[in-house]
Amino acid sequence: MPKSPSKLVERYLVEDGKRFRLKDIDPNDTGGLAKDYKDEAEALLQAGVEEMRELQDKLYAQDRWAMLLIFQAMDAAGKDGTIKHVFSGVNPQGCVVHSFKVPSEQELDHDYLWRSSIRLPERGHIGVFNRSYYEEVLVVRVHPELVARERVPAKPAGEHLWKKRYKDISAYERYLTRNGIVVRKFFLHVSRAEQRRRFLARLEDPQKNWKFSPRDVEERRYWKQYQRAYEEAIAATASEDAPWYVIPADTKWFTRLMVGAAVIEAMKGLDLSYPKPDRATRSALRAARRKLLAEERGER
Repeated sequence: MPKSPSKLVERYLVEDGKRFRLKDIDPNDTGGLAKDYKDEAEALLQAGVEEMRELQDKLYAQDRWAMLLIFQAMDAAGKDGTIKHVFSGVNPQGCVVHSFKVPSEQELDHDYLWRSSIRLPERGHIGVFNRSYYEEVLVVRVHPELVARERVPAKPAGEHLWKKRYKDISAYERYLTRNGIVVRKFFLHVSRAEQRRRFLARLEDPQKNWKFSPRDVEERRYWKQYQRAYEEAIAATASEDAPWYVIPADTKWFTRLMVGAAVIEAMKGLDLSYPKPDRATRSALRAARRKLLAEERGER
């Protein structure tokens, strides 16, 4: 009997990065589930989507917490598809997805956390970041020449810069947590071989050509550097309040099932409920009901 998704996803949870090593997680892992478990997994995901819809409704009604869900990954790891499938059932009025691209000139004229801060979810809402401020210790670290564009009045990029940014990010996430924003971070861990296969699929299917950029192949030259950057960023910023989930991403149905389970567990941890009206509100509700019933009788 397979473990429930909520139990299975625990093995990919990183709350303390001291002993974290990216090589310890196999991108092709499916948690012991057979590769032909796809149909059952999709049914479980759909059940999870329904549960998430109910929890989101309470989150919105309670208007106390907000959720920030951050997705990071190498190209073709499946961020877009995962977000689409996992959040397919939530009320769009209470969930906003933002994809961060190359910083604009306006964004570069601010600190690197600014463009994320202005897009944080409000209370009662779920905010999904497709890439995030972590790009500042990932792509910018792999390509340190990008620091010059940010016009930071500091020394050239070096190990001291990334360590300072890890501290800043950790402090920022503590601040968010203390102010009622629940932070969960996901690294979709795809293998180099699977990325290559997905790139080829995009090239061979005319309907998927738009997803491919020649730069994607160029970035593969820096695979090892990116793996190191991800490992160190996760290790340095994982915490009990703002943990990482390093999810194997070579098998799409498994990735989506695990992400859905992690989000549901985070929402359950808030002990969400519909607000209970106080005495004055209950009295007003009863009065409104009497008026509506009287109005109905008058129309007969």
